[in-house]
Amino acid sequence: MSDWTTFTDPQLLRIVATTATVPQLDRALACYADYFDYRALESGTLDAGLAASWGRGDSAGARYVVMQATGETDTYVRLVEAPPVPGYRPLTSFGWTAFEIIVDDVYALAERLADSPFKIIGPPKPLQFMPSIIAMQVVGPGGECLYFTTETGDRETSILPPPSGPIGRTFIVVCAGPDFNAMLRWYVDRFSLRERPVRQSKVDIIQHAQGLAADHAIELSAIGMRQRGNLIELDGYPVGPDMVAGVRPGDPSRLPPGNALVTLEVESLDSVAGLSIAPPASRAEAIYNGRRTCTIVGPAGELLELIEAG
Repeated sequence: MSDWTTFTDPQLLRIVATTATVPQLDRALACYADYFDYRALESGTLDAGLAASWGRGDSAGARYVVMQATGETDTYVRLVEAPPVPGYRPLTSFGWTAFEIIVDDVYALAERLADSPFKIIGPPKPLQFMPSIIAMQVVGPGGECLYFTTETGDRETSILPPPSGPIGRTFIVVCAGPDFNAMLRWYVDRFSLRERPVRQSKVDIIQHAQGLAADHAIELSAIGMRQRGNLIELDGYPVGPDMVAGVRPGDPSRLPPGNALVTLEVESLDSVAGLSIAPPASRAEAIYNGRRTCTIVGPAGELLELIEAG
């Protein structure tokens, strides 16, 4: 089902990669391989120039691995080893809060993860406004939050992409901040993203993580990139007295804990070069494949790495 309210020509094309930090890289790699059937493509230590391009120079030298879902050829998952951050709890701070992955059968995956290092925080459940879509939520070995989603209706007309296998690629990246409208306008106006209705949604896992009342709704919408099934979800977190949401804890010279960074393909870097932490540069690693890249900071403090199409 399509419910777009605008039909623009987005300058953001698709999700290329997601990056999460984990305290034990070898354990996390084994978890993703054993339970998701992801395969490792590249490993090593973070180059100083790459870490500097993120504005996180002290992450240079950290061990990393790049992985890929079976059946995918140009989307990636990057895990970076980093010390745990005291006080960090998923779904309570601003920035990237979850990566959503398309799967063929979310119920079968829930059974597979029932006794695993991935903690299920939200069992499979139909979406409030699109009941043919079933989603569940887990927290991984680094405190990264992952959503897994299945379309049980007509997959040809769904806004979701078809899965390439039992567990496919990331198709939504979720960002939270204290000012929903500011986030929405920043992304839509800067990158001409396609809009959908803004919902007042009750989200169990967020209510539980932040100690909110069961009837507390948040503003939420998913905005579209150019390629089908590539979206950014924006969540407005409540702030003020007695609210727990705030700036993510951690050393600002290192990658954030949990869901750390998102890499998107953009038509041209020229429109954002003035915002970049470091000048655009070509990189040879698997995720970049020789293309130019730079990183900018989004309205909620999120690190948004952009790769130029080509």
